[in-house]
Amino acid sequence: MISRILLFQQSPSRYVSSFSFLPFKFFCSDPKPPLNNDVNTVYRIITSSTSSTNLSQSLKSTGIFLSNDLIDKVLKRVRFSHGNPLQAFQFFNYTGKRKGFYHTAFSLDTMLYILGRSRKFDQIWEVLIDMRRKDQSLITSRTMQVVLARIAKVCSVRETVASFRRFKKLVSEFDTACFNALLRTLCQEKSMADARNVYHSLKHDFRPNMQTFNILLSGWKSSEEAEGFFEEMRGLGVKPDVVSYNCLVDVYCKGREMDKAYRVVEKMRDEELWPDVITYTSIIGGLGLVGQPDKAREVLKEMKEHGCYPDVAAYNAAIRNYCIAKRLGDAYSLMDEMVGKGLCPNATTYNLFFRVFYWSNDLKSSCRLYQRMMDSGCLPNTQSCMFLIRLFRRHEMVGMALKLWNDMVEKGFGSYVLVSDVLFDLLCDMGKLVEAEKCFSEMIEQGHKPSNVSFRRIKVLMELVNKHEAIKNLKEKMAVFRSSIQLSGGEKNLTETLDLDSLNVNHASRKN
Repeated sequence: MISRILLFQQSPSRYVSSFSFLPFKFFCSDPKPPLNNDVNTVYRIITSSTSSTNLSQSLKSTGIFLSNDLIDKVLKRVRFSHGNPLQAFQFFNYTGKRKGFYHTAFSLDTMLYILGRSRKFDQIWEVLIDMRRKDQSLITSRTMQVVLARIAKVCSVRETVASFRRFKKLVSEFDTACFNALLRTLCQEKSMADARNVYHSLKHDFRPNMQTFNILLSGWKSSEEAEGFFEEMRGLGVKPDVVSYNCLVDVYCKGREMDKAYRVVEKMRDEELWPDVITYTSIIGGLGLVGQPDKAREVLKEMKEHGCYPDVAAYNAAIRNYCIAKRLGDAYSLMDEMVGKGLCPNATTYNLFFRVFYWSNDLKSSCRLYQRMMDSGCLPNTQSCMFLIRLFRRHEMVGMALKLWNDMVEKGFGSYVLVSDVLFDLLCDMGKLVEAEKCFSEMIEQGHKPSNVSFRRIKVLMELVNKHEAIKNLKEKMAVFRSSIQLSGGEKNLTETLDLDSLNVNHASRKN
């Protein structure tokens, strides 16, 4: 049946991230992209600075030209290495105060994300107010979504909507795109019921468009509710597009209702709306959920025959099916096929395997895969690191744990806070105080505050062996974090938790 349904012409249109069209202003054109060593140098200055004066003096002494491109790369490095938000904030302010200089929209949104992740909401509004004065055009609906997503994680729906209203004085046009940013945030961070209630309470203040309905449609988990909303769309005279139908297909596939998903695809064909790679990826995922990974792999072949070529997310969905079925040989075969087609496996691809190895306690395979990942140039994300460090902890593999840590420090990936807690547990259990002290110092030098639990544990062990000078040294290094600004709303636990049993492989999170 699937071969009959998927005989479609491929639409040339593709979904493109809004980041692709962000406006940029340059203080000075830079004929050469910044070298990696310049990015590393600036990053290390930021993470080791003790004050804004110290930061500016250190940056000036290097003679490195702080171009927009370099600043974008440095802030991206801070974001993915979970760097200190206040040190990054100092760097952002220092570079932004140069006469005639304008940050890019990428730098702005990245800085806001870094601050929001650590709940520095006062600093977020400070940045936005300053940016409205300098270049209001950089505050886009994408910016709104970055900010509102962080607020919604820790605040109520009412507070999120109140923050949304504050943007009315910040953006150049408070329009439907802004409304859509709010709805998308609520669908992702709250519940579909919350999003729909807000939609009904504010829809008269805006003019809902196709994207509005598609956002709400994608939030449904129940096929019955999705069908009802789909009919409501039609009743309002809104004609569904490919995105609308893809949302419905995805709901059916996740609900294991494959027959209904096929019928929607047939209806798309009847209306000359050609299924795209996202349609096929949903079908591949759905077939895996109903225990048909081989049939899902056939879909990869059929879509190529009809002009629609699978991307990394489509392959990840098929690989995930084989990993769930514990057919790792077939999963590896698909990953090799990806590479043969010129597609590079990403962190999500590797995490699918790491998850299986973690739960099956397969240390040897995890180490081999980690080496393959590093050799390919794909840096692990936080989830990869947590799979690995917990497995090394379980097997008391101090050498491998330290190798992972050294790679993190050298290449700037993963969450130091999350990984260090497990690493220090291992090192303390094995009596490796010298190594623990070294890693502790490296973490602080990178601008990350070790947890109080880790500090106390290392301190107790040092007291037992009378290493009082070492304790004094660690206390002095920890003192740099005492000046951190308290969070709005009081102290909160900032440690992020990670569900090692859940992996997102769909197109909603297509990231480089």
